[in-house]
Amino acid sequence: MLSDSTVASDGEHVPVPAPPSMSTVLASRTDVPPAWDERTMLATFLDYTRATVHAKCAGIAEDDARRAPLPGSPLMTISGLVSHLRWVEFGWFEYTLLGAEDRGPLPTKDDPDPEMRIAVEIPIIQLLAEYEAQCARSREIMASLDLDTPSKRKNSAGEPVTLRWITFHLIEETARHNGHIDLLREMADGVTGD
Repeated sequence: MLSDSTVASDGEHVPVPAPPSMSTVLASRTDVPPAWDERTMLATFLDYTRATVHAKCAGIAEDDARRAPLPGSPLMTISGLVSHLRWVEFGWFEYTLLGAEDRGPLPTKDDPDPEMRIAVEIPIIQLLAEYEAQCARSREIMASLDLDTPSKRKNSAGEPVTLRWITFHLIEETARHNGHIDLLREMADGVTGD
């Protein structure tokens, strides 16, 4: 197991260790559902994309997780994307679907992506643990409701969305951001993988 330190005594960067729950998350990473009903398939694909976030971040050095290598996208960091995905889970399952109060970093005109900006100040191991905790809460919510359950809050068109739509959307969004994380990781330290 790697040290918690991100900088060794000789000044070399040491990769951040995987969170204790990551081995469990990665061991269950599969896109083959245990049953073929709609709910099980949706839950399996969503969990697969969630576990892929952890797989892409396994062993990354803290500095690499915070690096923004794209000049036109100064907030595009691995840390920022993990933070963003955590708050996307909260936003769709708790805020939109259940109608909970917003407790996340609130965007403003001058700071439209605060969850990505503040992430570089938080250790990647903590961001991944918070993301996994939010995913666990989302799993509980999904398991307790019918897929046709309408959201308490409306979308930008003024209509409620269903739990089914939210699940499909999160599969799409998480998979898309996994592609971003994959590219950033390869640029940072050359690590690639599925």
